[in-house]
Amino acid sequence: MTFNPLQEKGLPLEKQLRNWHQIVGKPYKKQEVDCYTRTRQILMNGIEVEGWGFKHQFNRFMHDIDCEDKATISRLGRIENQQQMTCNWLCPADQSVLETTLGYEQVAVDLTAWLAQNEPDKYVKEVFDFGLLEDFDHLYRYAQFAYMTEGVEPNYIVHNQTDVIDGRPTQHHHNCNALRRRKHYDKTTASPQTKVNILTVLSGEQQTHNFYAEHGFMYGDHVLRETYAEIKDVEEEHVTMYESLIDPSETMFEKALLHEFTEVCNYYTCFEDEVDEEIKKIWEIFLDMEIGHLKLVADMFKKYEKRDPEEVIGSEIIIPCRFKSQKTYVQKILEKEADKRLAPDGEFYNSIDEIPDDWESYPVQERLAEISAPSENCIRLAGIYHDRDIVEASETLKNKQVTILEKGLQKKAVAHNTVMPDELQEMIDKHEEREEEKEKKI
Repeated sequence: MTFNPLQEKGLPLEKQLRNWHQIVGKPYKKQEVDCYTRTRQILMNGIEVEGWGFKHQFNRFMHDIDCEDKATISRLGRIENQQQMTCNWLCPADQSVLETTLGYEQVAVDLTAWLAQNEPDKYVKEVFDFGLLEDFDHLYRYAQFAYMTEGVEPNYIVHNQTDVIDGRPTQHHHNCNALRRRKHYDKTTASPQTKVNILTVLSGEQQTHNFYAEHGFMYGDHVLRETYAEIKDVEEEHVTMYESLIDPSETMFEKALLHEFTEVCNYYTCFEDEVDEEIKKIWEIFLDMEIGHLKLVADMFKKYEKRDPEEVIGSEIIIPCRFKSQKTYVQKILEKEADKRLAPDGEFYNSIDEIPDDWESYPVQERLAEISAPSENCIRLAGIYHDRDIVEASETLKNKQVTILEKGLQKKAVAHNTVMPDELQEMIDKHEEREEEKEKKI
């Protein structure tokens, strides 16, 4: 179904204030929830945090040219805040930080993979593919701790929809942050799909950073605490990378319009895809509310910009993401691009062999990992605990693990505690021998 949200009625702002019982609803049951209900809940939490934060920035830069319009932005911010609480509070109290973390990384992997395959701009698609392999590796690193610390099998959270195996090694994600900046789109020619795609993934990555910043200290295991810190730092780079794709010449009203449109599109998709009937009702209500927000901001856009909003967002709803398994696509990118790195020109990419000796990211990586790389320690600990790392993937992909690691590892700026390919192979062989011995005893 396609429709033009600007032509829909939407819920008037004066009817959107809700009571506490409505705001703080009933959480899902982690033992029963569909993994993609969880990813939708996580993504929409991030979308709302971005929407709320932007409105405060908007207010700080908005002149008092029309006090009533500025007051409207303030009222919208209050509603966004309440919507964010509802989304976030769907997460149950008995779902641990690590379990929620696996959900966050499943969002990042399957969202980014879907966006990459549905992105009309080839340059932006390449950026999505590059970020994809880093989030893919984060899921693998956290999975080791989830199993060792809490006995949680990865598939208890990801439901066999997302492979859990190493990608581009996390220790190599740390760059001179200036290299993360990409070439921005041209607001006059970029597709609304591109604009919504970027704002969607940016919101998700920003919320992932915030979640790790606010929860990474909550475990006593020092290596796990360091791993949260390490991956949080990568998420900072991801926020820099994705936000740099946005045309900086967009006006604040143009950005406001895109924020509301992005929220409408995401809630529409959530409503269409949701399998939990109670949560589906929330997405439907919030879609109606966001259409109301969009219409208010569209009126301001016309008033101050003297332009048609459809010049920016088009005349049809956009699908930012269909949460579904992306295993085939991710494996293709993994095998092809594990050795990909940010090029010194700050715009394109090189393979490991093409990186110059004076690459700006080498000093950053050497300094951060001068004692050790926490993300490598997690594999060593898993080897002690379980003979080998925790991997959930097809046998075909498992058999390529050592080869993929060989391709993804650099020769320079490698932490001394790195699990090298030959060591990983030894761990795998040891585990298989133990499993064979168990079978014989049975």
